[in-house]
Amino acid sequence: MNIVCLDMEGVLVPEIWIAFSEASGIPELRRTTRDEPDYDKLMTWRLGILKEHGLGLKEIQDTIAKIDPLPGAKAFLDELRATTQVIILSDTFEEFAKPLMEKLGWPTIFCNSLEVAENGEITGYKMRCEKSKLTTVKALQSIGYDTIASGDSFNDLGMIQASKAGFLFKSTEQIKADHPEIPAFEEFDDLLVAIKAAL
Repeated sequence: MNIVCLDMEGVLVPEIWIAFSEASGIPELRRTTRDEPDYDKLMTWRLGILKEHGLGLKEIQDTIAKIDPLPGAKAFLDELRATTQVIILSDTFEEFAKPLMEKLGWPTIFCNSLEVAENGEITGYKMRCEKSKLTTVKALQSIGYDTIASGDSFNDLGMIQASKAGFLFKSTEQIKADHPEIPAFEEFDDLLVAIKAAL
């Protein structure tokens, strides 16, 4: 019994925070988990910048509404889901992911949730569990699944390394150089072939 676990941002859709950085004209918000391995540190820093600029959930959702999946992502996901079980494991938030899941044909996603004040200010966030991607992969393995994982960032390495097969996809030169043992791909067709071979 196989289940494929995919990261979302950078793999299936563009990075939400980079898109919002460009839309808001705040270059600091370009920082992602490709740059900062400590997710709590990254999110606390982001929330501070949003507060400083008086920006909230609505402004980010307005940007997300204009984001489309990466070219080929939906076809890749459709073919993969016709072949095996797939779960998207993301450190994003339900409040961000929903419009993107609609554009991808409503795949299953496990992610986190935001704490939002009545005025729309994002006051905090609630992580589903500690090291959510690795924890989820281990939980799936504990109920009889073999996992195959793919992602692009520091926070994907745990689930990739813990799976029976794992792949970097559209990752950074630094992460690829630090982990030459993990096969790395740039095109959906190549990733699909690798995943199917591992099933």
